[in-house]
Amino acid sequence: MIEILDTNDKRAVRNKNNVLALYEGMINEKKSEEATAKFVSPDYIQHNPLIPNGAAALGQFFGKVTTERARARVVVHRIISAGDYVWAHVNFLNLFNDDPNDTGIAGVDIYKMDANGKAIEHWDTLQIVGDPKNSAPLIGPNIPRANSNGMF
Repeated sequence: MIEILDTNDKRAVRNKNNVLALYEGMINEKKSEEATAKFVSPDYIQHNPLIPNGAAALGQFFGKVTTERARARVVVHRIISAGDYVWAHVNFLNLFNDDPNDTGIAGVDIYKMDANGKAIEHWDTLQIVGDPKNSAPLIGPNIPRANSNGMF
């Protein structure tokens, strides 16, 4: 994992650590409601249209996903923290299927953190990770990769 932050900025370090702990607890450890209660403000504003506002709603959403999908997990590839903001480049695996060969969903999550280090607001952009023969499955089937760089 690549981390970019000023290690002298205690707030940025704490916020980065809290976001990493949120992912770990909420998805990888399958303790969604406990993790969101600890690391997300009750007044959390959600900009992803699939999930309602509030820490409880986020915990319930991922609680359902991780209960239904035993293989569900997230891998953080890059994380940037500055002041009250944290950006994370992640791969969500098996959130919507149980396929052991799932290539996942690439995501960039942006969190705004409050003075206590809890997520208060969240934005994301998501893209299905294709394979060499089907690089853009939602745009058009069977479009081969134009490069070999990979998404992560």
